[in-house]
Amino acid sequence: MRFQNLILIAFIVAPIIIRHGNCRIGHHHHCHHRNHLDNNSKRYHCDFVQRSDTHFILDGKVHFVNGFNAYWLMYEASNSSTSNKVTSIFKEASKHGLNVARTWAFNDGGYRALQISPGYYDENVFKDWVSEMATYVKSIDKNHLLEIGLEGFYGESMPEKKQFNPGYQVGTDFISNNQIPQIDFATIHLYPDQWVSSHDQEAQDAFVDKWVQSHIQDSNDILKKPILLTEFGKSSKSNGYSMDKRDSYFQKLYNAIYNSASNGGPCGGGLFWQLMAQEMDNLKDGYEVIFEESPSTTNIISQQSHRMSNLE
Repeated sequence: MRFQNLILIAFIVAPIIIRHGNCRIGHHHHCHHRNHLDNNSKRYHCDFVQRSDTHFILDGKVHFVNGFNAYWLMYEASNSSTSNKVTSIFKEASKHGLNVARTWAFNDGGYRALQISPGYYDENVFKDWVSEMATYVKSIDKNHLLEIGLEGFYGESMPEKKQFNPGYQVGTDFISNNQIPQIDFATIHLYPDQWVSSHDQEAQDAFVDKWVQSHIQDSNDILKKPILLTEFGKSSKSNGYSMDKRDSYFQKLYNAIYNSASNGGPCGGGLFWQLMAQEMDNLKDGYEVIFEESPSTTNIISQQSHRMSNLE
């Protein structure tokens, strides 16, 4: 399966730009070239992912996603001694059919700072900033899709939906923030081992089901936009962790994603947190997936890539 190089550049509680570079030399169905008159070199032109109502569109067809998070890409790429990790991980991802990578590019502000002090945010600044930045990005680039990077917490715009939050909220508002016209699609994250860690497995599973389904429904009925599950994982540092439990969790979410996508729903795919190469122990956070060391999880990821690509 081709690796489509959709890059999600994430800014913490800020817009994420989705970039599509679906280019492979010699495959003219996806990539076209023109010869320069001066040096006979080739220029390649590739289509961009768009959205139509609740779906992503590529080459005139509904497009689906199976991807990964790797927050460390810019950090490792900036160092010549570790930049090969970036190349290696993209090759590995391609081999297993993954078609989206999501990485970080962010910093906290100074004047009118979004993060006023550690752990405290100004909601008005956030909303104003999202609207301003989304409008600006769209004014200079109408090809890329924008999203905010929200975890999915409900807020005051629809207080009745706060029942789906994990017992607290973080100042953002899934509905009102994603209703900004320049925002193209919604996102959610899902970490029950952190958010509802005091609950037993049955209660965590129930929370996961409600969280996913409520956001898919709201994306369809209220936002009228696609949605991606852009972060999910299970930490090896969590109580009771096992590889089997992680595999079961991945499969559960992949099934929910596929059920929505295969029935014409707005969920276009998911990106697990996070993919790493071998010998990156200093960056491990417990959620890392290393293909060579996790054959069962790797197989589940590959199967999801296959069945999502078959929907296109």
